[in-house]
This record gives sequence, structure tokens and C-alpha cells, in this order.
Amino acid sequence: MKHRYPRVIIAGLRGGSGKTTLSLGLIRAWKGKGLSIVPYKKGPDYIDAGWLSSAAGGNCYNLDPFMIGKEKILRSFKEHFRDADCAVIEGNRGLYDGMDAKGTYSTAELAKMLKCPVVLILDCTKVTRTAGAIVLGTQKFDKRVNIVGVVLNQIAGARHERIIRETIERYCRIPVLGAIPKLKKEFLSERHMGLTPFQEHPEVEKTISFCAEIAEKYLDLDRIWKIAQKAGDRDLGLGISKQPETNPQSPTPNPTVKIGIIRDSAFQFYYPENFEELERKGAELIEISALKEKKLPDIDALYIGGGFPETNAIALAKNKAFRKSLMAEVEKGLPVYAECGGLMYLGEALVLEGKAYPMAGIFPIRFSLEKKPQAHGYSIVEVASNSPYYKKGDVIKGHEFHYSRVINPGAEKDFKKRNIRFAFKMKRGEGIINGRDGLCYKNVLATYTHIHALGTPEWTEGMARKALEYKKERR
Repeated sequence: MKHRYPRVIIAGLRGGSGKTTLSLGLIRAWKGKGLSIVPYKKGPDYIDAGWLSSAAGGNCYNLDPFMIGKEKILRSFKEHFRDADCAVIEGNRGLYDGMDAKGTYSTAELAKMLKCPVVLILDCTKVTRTAGAIVLGTQKFDKRVNIVGVVLNQIAGARHERIIRETIERYCRIPVLGAIPKLKKEFLSERHMGLTPFQEHPEVEKTISFCAEIAEKYLDLDRIWKIAQKAGDRDLGLGISKQPETNPQSPTPNPTVKIGIIRDSAFQFYYPENFEELERKGAELIEISALKEKKLPDIDALYIGGGFPETNAIALAKNKAFRKSLMAEVEKGLPVYAECGGLMYLGEALVLEGKAYPMAGIFPIRFSLEKKPQAHGYSIVEVASNSPYYKKGDVIKGHEFHYSRVINPGAEKDFKKRNIRFAFKMKRGEGIINGRDGLCYKNVLATYTHIHALGTPEWTEGMARKALEYKKERR
């Protein structure tokens, strides 16, 4: 049994402080030395996780205390670590930012849970000695958080660096582990939901290699490595569960059902743990493109994740044959579970700049894309009526992040005639219309709420059950 888990958390004081650049640089620089690095991402995030996965050459796993919970986080961390040499965990937002004034579910709380050292990246724009006061404040704010060093970012020159470095090392008693200058090139481009997803970035490998060059040139890689290795000797308390260890990447032998996954540039937001849990339940996963394929293959259920249907609206609308095939299978009873972008695709149309692009048409609702987020953050839903995948009374923790909204809410008056209903009542979050979410039609459930399978085992059970039922019905 493995006992050592070398690890380090990369944290900042806010979003956009440089955490992803630093994490990518560390992962790829160490990987270039022949080391195996497993990446993790704290918080509900698909885009940063995709970049981390690309840098490491393997899946990036989610460690979110709100959606998953402590015991499952510890077990997932251990199982997914496998034989890696080190784990790099990227935090989210500011170190102490959480759901409330107590910082519940913050990166700091995760650091304490994992007994993990924290390397803080500090944006030094237009600041010198005050940077020391900022770092000292983060140290004293919660002394149980083990802040072991600082990386300076946006350094203007040698004098700027020297003053800040001397101040931090004198008053905070922790080392400055690197100083990254202001970089002229904007290599990690952003758009409305954060970084441009790596699937759509024109120069992924070049960008990650550039991050590695930054790390090799400006960071004390050996010292950061020693910090992470020393953390590997700290007991993680992973004996809390008596369940036998499993390899989460090993699917169940002899799969019993086939579950299709629409995975292309339009639909790319998936947690790898969701796939693993489906495989553990006996599913063979079949990737499908809604952009290129003309019809659905022979499957027993379909999972459509989130993504960017808006940037692929023309191609999705042009592939009328696939939309027609999906509609036909839905009418036959095919179980379909759709999240966010998948929900939009199952609607009647996506309206962009006044032009309507026809979608699958399962639900008679239209979506538009707004300039500001329509929902952003954690969500809690109560299952108000039985659905294909959940029982009435189930409470589900997830997250919403979308700029789209329904622009014809009056269509709801026709839901009853078409046997369409809402299954979810929002306890926290926005939902689709008037605090409700989870549109159901036959064996379809479409929702704005993203779930994580480790925190919502009911989802995995429901998907596997409905797929098997549908398979038996067709025999």
C-alpha cells in the first residue's frame, strides 16, 4: 500500500493572479525531467482542468469540498495519485475565498484537509513593501494553513524584485521561490467563461512549453520540489474507509450497457470521475460527435455535457441528420442526461445576435447568450418529483456557470400538453425558469446544474439503471 503522497497547492489572492500559468509551468517542467505528475483542480472547473491535463499528459481530477465531501476527496486523491512522483493542485479564486465569511469550502480548507503546503503566487503590479504586509496577513489569517513560500508575478525589474523579496523574507520568514517578470505576450487568452479551452486554442503545446520555459527560467524548481516531497511524509488520514482500494481507471470487465458521450468542440465539459464511475457500473463509453456524425450509434443511454454550443451553433444547426436521429431515439425512449450546454442543444433554438440556429427541438424553449453571467456558482437542488435518474426528495449539490437564458418562458404553458415537467426545485442557484430546473420528457432530463459523480452517486446509479432497462426493452 502506498504511504507517501508528495504534493503542493498553488494558490493566489484572487482569480487571474497567475495560478494556472504557475501550475502549468511546474507540471510541464517536472515532466520534462522524466517525472510523473498528477494534476488536481480545486473548485468547479473544466477549462483550467483541461489545460492541466494537457500539461501532465493525463487526467486532471477535481477536489471540491462542497460537491464531494472530505472522505471522498481523500479517497479520490489517494486512488488517482497511483504511482505518480508528485501532485500539483491548483486552487481557485483567492486562498481564503469560500461560500461565506468563514471561507467554507475554500482552497485554504482543502489545504488543511490534505495537510498540503501552499505556494502563494502574488501579483506585484504597482506594489513593493506592501507585498510583505499582504503575505504576512495571509499567514496570520489562519495559522493552520501551511504557506511555505511565495512566487512573485508581474515584476517590473530587478529593483522591484529585490525590495519585495527582502521584505517578504525578512518579515514573513518564508522564501521567495521565484519572480516572474511582466510578459508582453498574452499566451493564455480568455473569453466570457475564463480561459479559452485547450480544445479550441490554436497553439496548445506551444503555450504549455512557454509556461515550462517560464518555470525553468524564473522559479527555484528544486526548492519547490523538496517542499512537495517533504509533504509526502505527512499522514493524510486515509485510513478512514475500510473499503478496498480500486484502480479508478480500470473499467468493469464485460460491460453490460453502452452509454454514448457527445464529446467534441461543442460539448467538452466533463469530469473524468463521472466517466470512471459509469464504467465501474458496467458501462462501455462511446464517444460521439454532434458536429460530424449523421446519426446516433447503437447505445443504451446518452450523456451530453456542457460546453460551448454557441461557438459551434452553425455546425450544430447544419447537422440536421444528427438532430433528427436524436429526436427519433428520444421518442423511442432513449435515456438522455444533459447538462448546461447539453440542455441548450436539446432546446428548440439558440438565438445569437438576432439569428436563430435550430437545435434538437426536444424542448420548446429558446436560448440566447447574454453579456453577463446568468448564473455563477454552487447550486443545491431538491428533486421535487420523480425523474428518470433521481427519486423525489433527493438533494443534489452541483454548480452552475452560464451566460445563456431562456427567452421564451411563455412556452411553459404548453409543457403539460407535451408531458414535459420540471423535476428540480432550486434551493440555491437560478435554474432554468423561476427557480426550477431539470426539464423532463420521457427518459430525458436536461438541467443547468452540473454534478460530480463522486458527490452524487444517485446519478451514476440512475444512468446505469435506465440504460439497462432500455437495453432490455429493446430485446
